Amino acid sequence: MRATDIKNPDYFHKVVDCQWACPAHTPVPEYIRMIAAGRYADAYMVNWKSNVFPGILGRTCDRPCEPACRRGRVEEENATKPEPVAICRLKRVAADFKGDVSARMPQAPATRNGKRVACIGAGPSALTVARDLAPLGYEITVFDGDPKAGGFMRTQVPRFRLPESVIDEETGYILDLGVEFRGGQRIDSLRALMNEGYDAIFVGCGAPRGRDLDLPGRQEAAANIHIGIDWLSSVSFGHIEKVGKRVIVLGGGNTAMDCCRSSKRLGGEDVKVIVRSGFDEMKASPWEKEDAMHEGIPILNFLVPKAFLHDNGRLTGMSFEKVQAVFDDKGRRSLVPTGEPDEIHACDDVLIAVGQENAFPWIERDLGLEFDKWGLPVLNEQTLQSTVPRIFFGGDAAFGPKNIIWAVAHGHEAAISIDRFLSGTDLDERPPPEVNLVSQKMGIHEWSYDNDVSNDVRFAVPWTAAEKALKSIKIEVELGFDLQTAYKEAERCLNCDVQTVFNAGTCIECDACVDICPMDCITFTANGEEDAVRENLKAPALNRDQALYVADGLKTGRIMAKDEDVCLHCGLCAERCPTGAWDMQKFLLQMTHAGPACGSRQTTRNAA
Repeated sequence: MRATDIKNPDYFHKVVDCQWACPAHTPVPEYIRMIAAGRYADAYMVNWKSNVFPGILGRTCDRPCEPACRRGRVEEENATKPEPVAICRLKRVAADFKGDVSARMPQAPATRNGKRVACIGAGPSALTVARDLAPLGYEITVFDGDPKAGGFMRTQVPRFRLPESVIDEETGYILDLGVEFRGGQRIDSLRALMNEGYDAIFVGCGAPRGRDLDLPGRQEAAANIHIGIDWLSSVSFGHIEKVGKRVIVLGGGNTAMDCCRSSKRLGGEDVKVIVRSGFDEMKASPWEKEDAMHEGIPILNFLVPKAFLHDNGRLTGMSFEKVQAVFDDKGRRSLVPTGEPDEIHACDDVLIAVGQENAFPWIERDLGLEFDKWGLPVLNEQTLQSTVPRIFFGGDAAFGPKNIIWAVAHGHEAAISIDRFLSGTDLDERPPPEVNLVSQKMGIHEWSYDNDVSNDVRFAVPWTAAEKALKSIKIEVELGFDLQTAYKEAERCLNCDVQTVFNAGTCIECDACVDICPMDCITFTANGEEDAVRENLKAPALNRDQALYVADGLKTGRIMAKDEDVCLHCGLCAERCPTGAWDMQKFLLQMTHAGPACGSRQTTRNAA
């Protein structure tokens, strides 16, 4: 095996599993340490630079960082299953306790650079574009059909999950940068907007059309059959304040979970979710399903809707065919009828939440914009530039429905592209991140971070009492961590960004590090092919998705091989080493956003 090139930013970036998994690459361990130190405003600003909406995401993020958290795969505790650090809820701690950070926000520029950019939609991707470009002097105009900014964060996420005050605050930070917001002004013609002389246009209008079900009885009983995302929007704006006592929600995604929980608060007494797939195949996040069931909402699986039942146009129920999952010899799944009688479920209202799709009726088809067979724009996936060079897409409008953090990531990339496009530079040359690797050594056995591994299991976030929470659509269910619990949860972080860095030149191969390592992840062995090396380690390294840290140059001709997958970053190897061949060095990676640094930032490596 070749020696590992730790100067490659991606090597240690991938070791920081949570940051690697985050689409916006937020430096998670960095802000968690700040929370543990009581530096809540600093933690908020670290988040704000990367993910733009810490308070919103601290309540609603889809949390791709948490399944990646190494705490969830290396701890051996008495819990029923290992649990990752509550990264998302710690983000909310930074937002809840930050105090007034307005003075730390960028200021609107005194002069403009003469370039005008239009953003269609005021959701997370478009607002991220505005946030990144406005301080650079661009004249940004954001258009949205709704009267207030926020997009689906405001219209489709229920208030019991996300208070409106949080949306107002975090969209306000962006609009205060001198961004012109034209609320209540829907774009009906892209051609007309292009003729207004904007130098670049960003389309971040989301995936605004919910899929329908064309089943028998759909038209006759239409008055009590609703498209889920439209219904949630009407609830958000107060147009709908009640629902029937018996409600069926069709679909297995997060929108379906929001629909059923909202129904429970608007008068629904018998509310159920009915899904055609199995429970484990549902697209809803595990915690979203758990929250719904915690509120007494059953989820019925393997039922395929067949018809809406009605009595002279009055909806009375639905019929469903019972199916089962059958797999062929290639592992492909199909749903096959069981042959049992159809199930009938009575209801007064049905909410259809079986998916969303893009709708661009306002984009004329003779502008040179190309669309694929799914109706999505043809884009450069890296730059998000369309086939009309000055038009860019992001968020759900680009590649279909995902989530807020992906929309933010798209916004950052699109802002870089727009900035480079309007400055006449190559869009395909993406700016490198800023990287620092700095020793944390303060003494023989002292580090500038807390390297003790906490034995605590994951702490639960307190909830408002159910009898109170279910009385109002506006009462927030999750209360967030208090500071004492936040500190304890923050201490569960393994500081994956503090790397074990090895210097073969000073190693005497005494094996002290091997003996003291609690995870048996360090081995001195003969070199060879990767498969053989992985098998011959003190504890075989079976996860090939994580690279081995390999160092050569030892006096015996052997190599040092370390399994990065299970390392606790506890620093015991560095404390035990008599020659200082091991060091604990903090790896800090910050993605470069639009601006002058795009063309000048270089990777740096510092050792102290």
